[in-house]
Amino acid sequence: MKMKDVILDRAKKAKRESKYVEFKEKLDINQLQDWCAIIKGIVAMANSGGGYILIGVKKDGTPSGWDTTSVLNLDPAQITDKIAKYTGEQFADFDIQEVTKSDHRLVALYVHGVSVPMVFIQSGNYDIGDGRQKTAFTKGTIYFRHGAKSEPGNSRDLRECIERELERIRKSWLASIRKVVESPAGYRVNVLPPDVMESALLSTTPIRIVDDPKAPAYREIDPNQTHPHRQKHVVELVNKKLSGRKEITPYDVLCVRRVHKIDQTKREFYYQPKFSSPQYSDTFVDWLVEQYEKNPQFFDKARGGYKEIMNTDVS
Repeated sequence: MKMKDVILDRAKKAKRESKYVEFKEKLDINQLQDWCAIIKGIVAMANSGGGYILIGVKKDGTPSGWDTTSVLNLDPAQITDKIAKYTGEQFADFDIQEVTKSDHRLVALYVHGVSVPMVFIQSGNYDIGDGRQKTAFTKGTIYFRHGAKSEPGNSRDLRECIERELERIRKSWLASIRKVVESPAGYRVNVLPPDVMESALLSTTPIRIVDDPKAPAYREIDPNQTHPHRQKHVVELVNKKLSGRKEITPYDVLCVRRVHKIDQTKREFYYQPKFSSPQYSDTFVDWLVEQYEKNPQFFDKARGGYKEIMNTDVS
């Protein structure tokens, strides 16, 4: 069972909130107050390594009885846009799914962790009547989960965030070491510079690694040149090329990535630096446009396929 499924199972059984589980009685998509509260929760959860936000649940873990239909029908891109408004980050690394508890429909919002904490660039202010305002979070703050609360971070939170990233890198190294240890007798290991990338494309120029130090070097161009685009740039370029025929969002890119396994199988499209967000190539932008040209339902099918993946993971 995947770790996020373990957390979801615990979340559904939980009678109180924790670092990895937060309860929300409701999310009225027409109320700024509710949006500020959920955004603060998402950012704090992502900065703390990830976890679940259950919507439609009271603080004691029992269903609130609130109708979750509006949230389940919500376009995830709207959540991404709201987060971007307050953080400047097009964060779309979250999953929305329907779960049931005591015959009540709940929303399970799984938030993936980030390697670099998100900072609020705009305060979350909302009106509480009589000309008064309340602030959910302030500009310049970094929120983390402190037990059952989402609160401004401290040096310990930043240290733990760095340690989580170092642990992720360590596991990556150990996985590579394991490949070496398990290699058949007689095999040799050659270390390549980071800008040389494997490719399954038949059009790729084949090379042979030799021991001769006088042999001419062969390497790919810097990934910052071959994969120059961040996710928001991919969205902007695709929308420009589609000229209004279709308007995609960061969530569409996420769905395509997961459904078509771009991260694992399309190295010519996707590059993941160790200490920053993914980068994409011009080839990926052109491929997205080409897929839409072939099938105008391409992005809609990707969304549907991603929901099926999520439902399969839950079951």
